[in-house]
Amino acid sequence: MHLAYDEILRVWEEADELPELDDAWLWDHLMPLAGPPHGAVLEGWTLLAALAARTSRLRLGLLVTNNTLRAPAHLGKIATTVDAISKGRLIMGLGVGGTRQPDGPHPAAAEYAAYGFPLPSPGEGLARLTETITVLRRMWSEEVFDHDGPFTTLRGTRNGPGPVRPGGPLLLLGGWGNRTLRIVAEHADMWNVPGPPHNSTEWIAERARILDAHCAAAGRDPAEITRSAQVVVDYAHPAATRSHIRALAAIGIQHVVLALPRPYPDKAARWLVDQVVIPVRENSA
Repeated sequence: MHLAYDEILRVWEEADELPELDDAWLWDHLMPLAGPPHGAVLEGWTLLAALAARTSRLRLGLLVTNNTLRAPAHLGKIATTVDAISKGRLIMGLGVGGTRQPDGPHPAAAEYAAYGFPLPSPGEGLARLTETITVLRRMWSEEVFDHDGPFTTLRGTRNGPGPVRPGGPLLLLGGWGNRTLRIVAEHADMWNVPGPPHNSTEWIAERARILDAHCAAAGRDPAEITRSAQVVVDYAHPAATRSHIRALAAIGIQHVVLALPRPYPDKAARWLVDQVVIPVRENSA
C-alpha cells in the first residue's frame, strides 16, 4: 500500500536474485487500511501477474486473497493464469476476508462500501471460503465439472490449461478463529497467522494447539500443515526481529513472512538477508 509499481518491482527483482529468500507476497486490498486514505493501492492479482513475469525463482502469492472479492471459478481462472505465467511458483493464499462484526465496523468496511461488496456474516464468510476451496480443487483436478453449492452454481466448467503442479498450487489459508482453524485442518497445506497484533508467540502457540485438535478430529496428521507467521521488520532494531523469529521457531513455526515497512530502503532485500535471514540461520545451525 502507498507504493508505486516501480518501487515494488525493484525489491522483488532484487529478492529474486538472492537464494536466501524463498518467496514474496502481496496484500489484497482495494483501498488503504492505514495511512492517507487517498494513497495508491494496486490490485493484488493483476500486480502479482506482472511480478510473476518479471521474476524467475521466488514462490509468490497473496497473503491472503480476500475470498469475498471474486467469484470462486473466476478466482480459480485468475490463479491458474498466474500459475502458468510463473511456471508453477504460485502459492494459493486464501482467507475469509471482511465480515460483519458485532462490536463495531470491520477495518475494511469502507473498502467494501466503496467498491460495492456487501460484508457477509462470519458464518456466511466461512461457508463461502469452504465452497471456494472445493471449486478450486475441482478446477485443478477435473477436466469438466458441474457444481451446485450454497452460493455458486456452475455448469460445464473447464479450466485449461491446468495448473503446473499436479493437483494445483499449495493452498495457504490465513486466519486464527476456531472455525477457520477447522477449515485449515481439513484443507490447507499451509497455515498463516498475520502480523500485529496477532503474532505474540504465546497467542500463536495457543492457536496452534487448537489447530492440532482440529487435525485430530479430522483424522489428519498436524505435521502435514506448514506453520507460517508474519513478522514486521524493524529496520532500526534488526536484533529484535531476529529474536522474534527465533521465538516463533521455538514454538514450531516453520515459515516466516518478513514484512518490510514503507518506504523501502535502498537494497532492501540485500539488507534483509544480511541483517536478518543469514544471522538467524547461522544461529540455528
